Amino acid sequence: MPTDDHRAIELLSRTPYGRVSASRRALPFTTVTRHLVTDGRLILRLHRGYGYHHALDGSVVAYEADNVESGACDAWSVQCTGTARVIEPVPAERERFGRTPRLADGVPFDPVFLRIEPEFMTMHHLADVPVFRYAH
Repeated sequence: MPTDDHRAIELLSRTPYGRVSASRRALPFTTVTRHLVTDGRLILRLHRGYGYHHALDGSVVAYEADNVESGACDAWSVQCTGTARVIEPVPAERERFGRTPRLADGVPFDPVFLRIEPEFMTMHHLADVPVFRYAH
């Protein structure tokens, strides 16, 4: 991987959540997911009950993570595109994910895991980002 890809992977490893996007019945969808970075690949943990893993398995997907909500002075965003595959992580990877959420939309969280092999990576950096305050 070129140096920029190494930097992008390093940034992804700094944040635990991102968004995976793909097509379902010819319509785009995006969902939030927990991720790990392992050997330059992403492993995602999703709730099986949503059924998204069926649409993602074997498909080209886009994945994005950022630090925009962190309050940091500089903001970054990493996007990668690659093929996702349903996998069974090794016990050490499962342990790295940490505690599984208890519920997903009121039902017990049933984890399913996917691996993304990044083929294209893009990284963006915004310096000296002004603080945004939500109006009440």
